[in-house]
Amino acid sequence: MTPETLERAVEALLFAAAGPLSAAELAYRLPEGVDVGQALAGLKARYAGRGVALEVINDRWQFRTAGDLGYLMVEEREEPRRLSKAALETLAIIAYHQPVTRAEIESVRGVGLSRGTLDVLHEMNLIRLRGRRRTPGRPVTYGTTETFLEQFSLPSLADLPGVAEMRAAGLLDLNVPADFMVPDPSSGQVLEDAATLDDLEEVEFAQDFFEEK
Repeated sequence: MTPETLERAVEALLFAAAGPLSAAELAYRLPEGVDVGQALAGLKARYAGRGVALEVINDRWQFRTAGDLGYLMVEEREEPRRLSKAALETLAIIAYHQPVTRAEIESVRGVGLSRGTLDVLHEMNLIRLRGRRRTPGRPVTYGTTETFLEQFSLPSLADLPGVAEMRAAGLLDLNVPADFMVPDPSSGQVLEDAATLDDLEEVEFAQDFFEEK
């Protein structure tokens, strides 16, 4: 077997292999007495500077993408973040009852609200602090954002769907709390409630929010 033929044979074996091969594994598949080391050295030199390179790691050889071209193999994509059942229910309550306080959310759901649920909705820019209710304790109120409308393809709050449509869109889990009530968007009550936000004082919401958690 000529040196050129040997290099071609080693090249074919490495190319077809499912993983790296050692010199001994290559020699096992080749005629006895061939110089596998010389063939590997020749291949390494021949592939230097090309899109793929012959590399040895822990005495095992493999063709790999050239290091400076690795960025071409990277695919960046945004993975959608899934909301928990509690977060979906909380988001739906805020959407239909805004401006709404934490206590009111808990009252509708019938269970306490974990500290992280509102944080997640804030981080995803689905809700924001809207103001303070002019009641004892002046609790912070929450409302939805433009991102919320964009996420669920809603032109405005007046276009909020009914409970069946909300389930289909993923806004509500199938097992919604028994006390969960969905107002009729056509009644205008949602917009009326949202309009009252103008009467709320908007002062140091972020600081107050973190103090309350």
